[in-house]
Amino acid sequence: MIATQVMTSQGPNPLAVPDNAPEHCPGTDSQDAGKASACAGCANQEICASGKTKGPDPALPFIKERMSTVRRKIVVLSGKGGVGKSTFAAQLGWAFAADEQTQTGIMDVDICGPSIPTILGIASEQVHISSTGWSPVYVQDNLGVMSVGFMLPSSRDAVMWRGPKKNGLISQFLKDVDWGDLDYLIVDTPPGTSDEHMSIAQYLKESGIDGAILVTTPQEVALQDVRREISFCRKVGIRILGLVENMSGFVCPNCKTESQVFKPSTGGASALAKLTGVELLGTVPLDPRIGKCADHGSSFIDEYPDSPATIAYMNIIDRIKKLLDD
Repeated sequence: MIATQVMTSQGPNPLAVPDNAPEHCPGTDSQDAGKASACAGCANQEICASGKTKGPDPALPFIKERMSTVRRKIVVLSGKGGVGKSTFAAQLGWAFAADEQTQTGIMDVDICGPSIPTILGIASEQVHISSTGWSPVYVQDNLGVMSVGFMLPSSRDAVMWRGPKKNGLISQFLKDVDWGDLDYLIVDTPPGTSDEHMSIAQYLKESGIDGAILVTTPQEVALQDVRREISFCRKVGIRILGLVENMSGFVCPNCKTESQVFKPSTGGASALAKLTGVELLGTVPLDPRIGKCADHGSSFIDEYPDSPATIAYMNIIDRIKKLLDD
């Protein structure tokens, strides 16, 4: 029996989920373990109802061993959807991999909305299994990717999973994927502070997360959610590398003039950074060609090196590298 473990707002909480659990398994730590309608006919129903499945997650030692070959682990977070978090994670991966000697991986744990394969131009690829585990899909020789998007029959299929099944897949991404020797592993997360975030925090607790990057836009509705992300990181002990403000203005591709699109009514990321003591890594203006590159699966920083947005990206990435090396 293989189990997964997550954290609740009250702290660590073992939530064992057998490999052969039904789709709506409540988890063995639930009061409904072995008693819920989803448990009917499950081979583990009797033992789950007995409460004898609790204990340390047996996957943790395997995760620690697999992650021992990863030098730096970075989590990209956003409280709100639509702020450009996955696009930033992809640009970060491409920027790291621009150095042919730097081995980079991107792990997409946005289980219900896996956009990384499309942004990187590898949506049609599939995961292969070798004697050493699952093989990442490679964008180029030194940039590997793992996402549930590679496992879906089509891009139109919805992933309708409850927490235990999500946590089980994230555990497999960490312990069963043959990442090899990596300089950087970038973890792209969904919006919010839910199952996926708590799983990453718990599974990587022993091997360590080197830092989190929080992505926002200037308007207050996005900043409110980022405040919750800051609170989450501090509660679970994840170092915050800093804030990135996306869409801070609009850059005309022809005249390069920048104009304000989303008015920072409360001061934007700059004011939030001062208020919370978190570093503002930089602001990235809105260039419409960023969306075009994401749709076509190409690197914006390579395609448009002279764009003010590319310059902003590179300044932020240089700062991230410096913080990680300190």
